[in-house]
Amino acid sequence: MQERAIFAGFGGQGVMSMGKLLTYAGMIEGKEVSWLPSYGPEMRGGTANCHVTVSDAAIGSPVITNDATCLIAMNLPSLVKFEGDVVAGGVIFINSTLIDIKTDRDDVHAYYVPANDIANDLGNLKVANMVMLGAYLKVMHPVKEESVVETFHKLFTGAKEKLIPMNEEALKRGADSIVIA
Repeated sequence: MQERAIFAGFGGQGVMSMGKLLTYAGMIEGKEVSWLPSYGPEMRGGTANCHVTVSDAAIGSPVITNDATCLIAMNLPSLVKFEGDVVAGGVIFINSTLIDIKTDRDDVHAYYVPANDIANDLGNLKVANMVMLGAYLKVMHPVKEESVVETFHKLFTGAKEKLIPMNEEALKRGADSIVIA
């Protein structure tokens, strides 16, 4: 198994956090992992993406070019920029709250997740990334959800510990938003 995912969105949408959590969860499970971040020049609101590979075998390169098995697009510019990098038969997750178009690709599976709407229902827009991560985990299974939750407990310490229940609920709601036929 080798999962090659691109997480992309505006700075401040938690794109890097999604990638880091997946990477740490992979390490917990003893998998080979790589995380390659890329930031736009702006601190917040600019573009941000990361390439994450989770594998049962050694990873040759952290760069994902035209061979992503999955794209998680948090905004329209990210969808436009990266949808062509997904292999035929791959999967694209689209934040349908912010992206009001469908993918042009008919050779991929697309899931439209209203991540911002679900996060707002939870009372915190900042967990939209965890909603998308939950949807991604349900479909792709690169790691167990329990490993991501364990990662929450390792990374969210001190004052951030109070954020764990909301992040767990966001993961669950993201997974619940996916209907697999």
